Amino acid sequence: MNFKVSRVPLLNELLKVSRAVSPKSPVPTLTGIKIEAKDDTLYFTGSDSDISIHSYLKKDEKVKLEIIEEGAIILGAKYICEIVRKIDDELITIEIVDGALTRICGETSDFKINGFAAHDYPMIDFGKPEQSFNIDSDLLKLTISQTIFATSDKETRPVLTGVNVKCDKNLIYFVATDSYRLAKKTIENKDNLSFAVTIPAKTLNEVSKTIDDNDTLEMAVNDKKIQFVIGNTIIQSRLIEGAYPETSRLIPTNFDYELTVNAHDLLSAIDRASLMKNDGINIVKLSMSADKVEISSKSQEVGSANEILNEASFNGNRLDISFSGKYACDAIRAISSDIIKISFSGDMKPFIIKGLEEESCLQLILPVRTYN
Repeated sequence: MNFKVSRVPLLNELLKVSRAVSPKSPVPTLTGIKIEAKDDTLYFTGSDSDISIHSYLKKDEKVKLEIIEEGAIILGAKYICEIVRKIDDELITIEIVDGALTRICGETSDFKINGFAAHDYPMIDFGKPEQSFNIDSDLLKLTISQTIFATSDKETRPVLTGVNVKCDKNLIYFVATDSYRLAKKTIENKDNLSFAVTIPAKTLNEVSKTIDDNDTLEMAVNDKKIQFVIGNTIIQSRLIEGAYPETSRLIPTNFDYELTVNAHDLLSAIDRASLMKNDGINIVKLSMSADKVEISSKSQEVGSANEILNEASFNGNRLDISFSGKYACDAIRAISSDIIKISFSGDMKPFIIKGLEEESCLQLILPVRTYN
């Protein structure tokens, strides 16, 4: 293998696929990036066996590429990315000089690193799953940001570490929960599909990072894996096995109280009240009546804070409810609306947060019991 290529486009592809590489993988070849030169194209693959990223680079107006000899090699992700990043030349040459010993050089810089033979790389099937559909890339990126934060970071219930995606004819539901809060986004789909899968949060995070403006995006899924085709890149991931909890029954439909408030004002008030947290726990109390809406917090060790929300509007009898300030802030930030509506069923029942202008995104939070 021997080729010359523009440094910046090469670095961009290496960094992209390196995000799937685990430096601590028990399989030595999976600590590297597989680089293949053939048919006037460079192909790059990175994987940790759970998530795999595959991309390619072709010669065009912005990319200079000359393949002198076809071939393939696996190079340590850490080293090849840093070498290409630090070489200060427009063009880079990569050449296998002896076995797996590979030379990377510019006009004045010259490196040699030991790689692995390409045939030692695990076989990864990038064949497209049966069900596929196109989705607006900006919409998917927004959907990920509105749900992924509510996934669990605890492996005790692996299925909760992902986002459940369910397609029922022309509607797709994205749901995430850690059992204390829930985020749900509903989007329309023109294709008449039916599936229900749970996608690891890590995978969706990588998809969000890879999406650029005006990218075309295709999702393809079966019962074993999911693929995201974004421009010249395929992000493929295993799915999380196990039945996802039936969350629809957790979402209340009847409400006795309703608060309408400016999202920024409420965020700021919760943030200030959260200064009274102790041992990292910030429980805030929302006291509401027709005359006054107040945010407060209290810690015996630290002190107390009270703030009145003058512009808030409340309908219903008096209600006092306590909840995690962090969970509330995460939920409010995820809603792309200046004015939010919070609906309550009681002081110890889950409450719903929605944007006044956006009904497609729903946030649910469980209250907590306090004794002060």
